[in-house]
Amino acid sequence: MLQSIQSFSTQLKEILTSVHHVKKIEKGTYLFQEGSIAKELFVLLSGKIQISKIIPDGRELTLRICSKDDIVGEMILFTESPKYMVNAKVMEDGEVAVILKDELEDKLAVNSSAAMEFMKWMSGQHRKTQTKFRDLVLHGKKGALYSTLIRLSNSYGVETESGITISLPLTNQELANFCGTSREVVNRMLSDLRKLEVVSIDKGIITIHDIDYLKMEIDCENCPVDICNIE
Repeated sequence: MLQSIQSFSTQLKEILTSVHHVKKIEKGTYLFQEGSIAKELFVLLSGKIQISKIIPDGRELTLRICSKDDIVGEMILFTESPKYMVNAKVMEDGEVAVILKDELEDKLAVNSSAAMEFMKWMSGQHRKTQTKFRDLVLHGKKGALYSTLIRLSNSYGVETESGITISLPLTNQELANFCGTSREVVNRMLSDLRKLEVVSIDKGIITIHDIDYLKMEIDCENCPVDICNIE
């Protein structure tokens, strides 16, 4: 799972929870959008947030889904006049704790151990993004879908008698956004996987019956679960 503030040291957790205020978020709205001035980062107290980027041809590429206690907007730290480089769309109603960027930087600047811990966490986030782009570049649309299914199974998978059921319901368009492709392409690839009995889908809930097939097709390197996830 994505490292959340609950797994940080006590001193870093105290710094991150010294919030400016708490803000309610509503499904369908944006916490922030790509290109806007970045002065805050957020700790998600409840709800879900989709982090995505608009690629040059206008399609949306979903990078991760944030849940309770995850940090959103962390890449703006220690940069001059930063702008958000991604969109943060609210998937479920909830609340976020708002932390002022300048205030957090000041606190980290005088606490070297907390600053180092936070930088290591940011490095892990960057590594996750790199591995996702690697699958897309090396294996194309198929690799993007298969790696997304594997990552979803690591984040939301529940072991059942028939395989691994992904408890997060997703439309084919939402899956397409994770892959940077069209819904039609994802429809065709999922249809092929169903014919091979690799997956089945019931009312938006995907069950993976043969995850080894997906891993073999993309030359899976069996990265640790804290890297290979969707969060």
